Amino acid sequence: MKAAVYHGPGEISVEDRPEPEIEDSTDAVIRVTHTAICGSDLWFYRGEDEPETGSQVGHEPMGIVEEVGEDVRNVEPGDRVFAPFAISCGECEFCRKGLQTACPNGGFWSPEGQHGGAQAEKLRVPQANGTLVRVPDRYAANEDVLEALLPLTDVMGTGHHATVCADVQAGDTAVVIGDGAVGLCAVLAAKRLGAERIIAVGHHEDRLELAEELGATDTVASRGQEAIEEIQALTHGGANHVLECVGAESSLETAAAVVRPGGNIGYVGVPHVEDPSFLQPLFFSNVSFTGGPAPTRAYAEELMEDVLQGTLDPSPIFTKTVDLDSVPEGYEAMDEREAIKTLVKIDE
Repeated sequence: MKAAVYHGPGEISVEDRPEPEIEDSTDAVIRVTHTAICGSDLWFYRGEDEPETGSQVGHEPMGIVEEVGEDVRNVEPGDRVFAPFAISCGECEFCRKGLQTACPNGGFWSPEGQHGGAQAEKLRVPQANGTLVRVPDRYAANEDVLEALLPLTDVMGTGHHATVCADVQAGDTAVVIGDGAVGLCAVLAAKRLGAERIIAVGHHEDRLELAEELGATDTVASRGQEAIEEIQALTHGGANHVLECVGAESSLETAAAVVRPGGNIGYVGVPHVEDPSFLQPLFFSNVSFTGGPAPTRAYAEELMEDVLQGTLDPSPIFTKTVDLDSVPEGYEAMDEREAIKTLVKIDE
């Protein structure tokens, strides 16, 4: 089969790899039909992270079940399914309380994880009972619906997690820091939960325009101290609900500077921080600083219901579509900020 493989910073190739097979009784093998390139993939693409050379990449799979192990009961061959970026058993104490990213029986797709990457023609899914989410048959061939569901594998669930961690509720003002796919999905999530005012903060006018289309009431395109002052002016001194969707040191510092005492920061960007001094003022302001890798499996059915009834559509975040052979082009487009998020469609 074909699969996208990491060979060093800026080097992604598509090459032949052995087809996956059932190894454990709880495994499934899916034929991937849709996947995507994530903003977090750019960390290793740019050399910020250093996964093992030769690793398959990608962590946002959707496809058709081809084969299941003898203990798989929740899906069967022929089902259309998608899988979160975290593998989970669905039965342990952490899965039962909706923290599937901490499942001791699970893991993550590569390159840092121990399982094959999802930018490939086929994928072995461990713990299929807990991991895979089945798409109802009536929507299984609806391309518009499938493209709206695919972000639930990661960025839409992650944006929603930011709102949950920041305690966004109806009538609130929310500040969303980051205009990438996660930040844009956080705007959608805040709107879905009834936020009255949503301030989107980023550096790209085209993305902030999309943020307004998705529900942002205000946008801030400045940087550093200027951005902080503009946000404070818009919020009359700061916001109680701040969603940090980047993970860079500068964005975390901005979040810390604009949250009100006693407020909430929901952080879902993978932190890349050298100086954690922004934490000290949060301590003295009694700010709740909550987040981490989103347990997107916990939110999957809830968000899918809204997608299927037409009240939630995160598909506008896909601004470029490629086939599997053109995945390297998709990485380059995102690295050059020519695409917000790349959709990868693989022939069925």
